Amino acid sequence: MSESTRKHKAEAPRKLSFGVFICSTSRYQKLAQGEKPEDISGSLIESYLKEAGHNVRFTKIIADNKAMIEQGIQYALSLAELDCVVFCGGTGIAPSDVTIETVSPSLEKTLPGFGEIFRHLSFGTVGSAAVLSRAIAGVAKGKAFFCIPGSPDAVRLCFERLILPEASHIVKHARE
Repeated sequence: MSESTRKHKAEAPRKLSFGVFICSTSRYQKLAQGEKPEDISGSLIESYLKEAGHNVRFTKIIADNKAMIEQGIQYALSLAELDCVVFCGGTGIAPSDVTIETVSPSLEKTLPGFGEIFRHLSFGTVGSAAVLSRAIAGVAKGKAFFCIPGSPDAVRLCFERLILPEASHIVKHARE
């Protein structure tokens, strides 16, 4: 790690406040029917964040639906104390996968390396199927946004190798 990167990371906030949206139409429908949907990836995200000492301000299950995702973006942007937003799910190529198309226009700057490195790391596990992921990250109004696949393996990879090591650093620079 370069000396300037080390210095920036040392100056970055230690404890962040996260908002998490699980974009899953099937889970949302179960919730709407009064059932408690199984949400392995959402639980895993909360576990990673709490173990790292971060705050989980909210976790919401929403449908992979443009209007609901747009409402989520606006809600997240309205919370002054929120540092990072995670949209988990809806990043594939099925016609119903609209998370990327909905979040991207709200980003002021994108971090192409996030998706590139995620796909590179995924290749070692899933092989050429890694090209099907459209994971992205970026910033808007001083907040870091991460759009990640919904599988537990993808969540593990994103949080262990990318989000937890760099979220504070990203927020520091987004707020300069």
